[in-house]
Amino acid sequence: MSYVRNAWYVAGWAHELETDEPYAITILEERIVIWRSGRGAIHALEDRCVHRMAPLSLGRCEGERLRCMYHGLLFDPDGRVVEIPGQDKIPPQAQVRRFPVAERHSWLWIWMGEPELADETLIPPAVGLDHADYILGHGHLDYAAEARLINDNLLDFSHLTFVHAESFGAGPQFAESPGRITPLERGIRYERWTQNTLGSSSRKSETPMDSFMSYDFLIPGVLLMTGGVFPLGTAKAMGYGQPDYDEAVSGVTFTSQAVTPMKADTARYFFSWGPHRDHGDEAVRDMLMGIADKAFGEDKVMIEAQQQVIKDTAHPQVMPTAHDRGVTLFNRLVQKLAKEEHAEVREAAE
Repeated sequence: MSYVRNAWYVAGWAHELETDEPYAITILEERIVIWRSGRGAIHALEDRCVHRMAPLSLGRCEGERLRCMYHGLLFDPDGRVVEIPGQDKIPPQAQVRRFPVAERHSWLWIWMGEPELADETLIPPAVGLDHADYILGHGHLDYAAEARLINDNLLDFSHLTFVHAESFGAGPQFAESPGRITPLERGIRYERWTQNTLGSSSRKSETPMDSFMSYDFLIPGVLLMTGGVFPLGTAKAMGYGQPDYDEAVSGVTFTSQAVTPMKADTARYFFSWGPHRDHGDEAVRDMLMGIADKAFGEDKVMIEAQQQVIKDTAHPQVMPTAHDRGVTLFNRLVQKLAKEEHAEVREAAE
């Protein structure tokens, strides 16, 4: 499975990046070191010294520069070696790759494609932990599975009926009928009304209500979802379209989730979730995060087991079902963008 490189991948939570403390992560098989200088600038380089391949993430921050603590080579933020102890001449090849990096929505974002193509307008519009309207908890999980399998899981919510019956309290409707899928320029949109319901484990109701959920799943693997509970009859009155959340009676929440491919069969899954301030407080946030902890653990068990079956199968084949429209549309988009990137690389090399 190919991945889009001209895209912003989540590398970590911004508040966890300490000043002058190098942070290491692998994305798309590439080792990266990130550091925040004393003046607040954030830099990212290939995590490999040009001398003897020592990890720069074990280095020492010196202002905007990073020194390898094996033999002392000093790197500028652009990846060039500017000092070699005991040697005056710096070879022109003494340079490592620089990665564009941005801090937005409480996440650190890394551009994995050509640096000159980095476009911050392509950063998905997640909701950060400091957003004025939401009270959010957050975390991450490491998977012994490839990122594509996590993406596929998030693109096909029919699994909620079975995998998350105890955690999210999802009913049979997720498996019985697909949600509405709309293609977007860099992803897909999923929408679903559930009529005449008493809610779920995260938003119970004593009287029948209509509930709505919607998410955008965007390149390279970012889910942005909101939802709420509305008076009975709202779905029909809205023509089953997007509701006005000011009319919600309860349960308005937001979750931002990001899947980052690390190596061929490892990935990191970042997430936040919590209520709108008009629909909850810190106690509701903590309740939701408790549910998420159970549910995301359920996903992890299933997906890692799925990865093992794929590994043990000589020629694994997938048989799509009616619920796979979102999966198919998103993966086709990934393949299209990746193919275009490969063509551009070939043209530049000729």
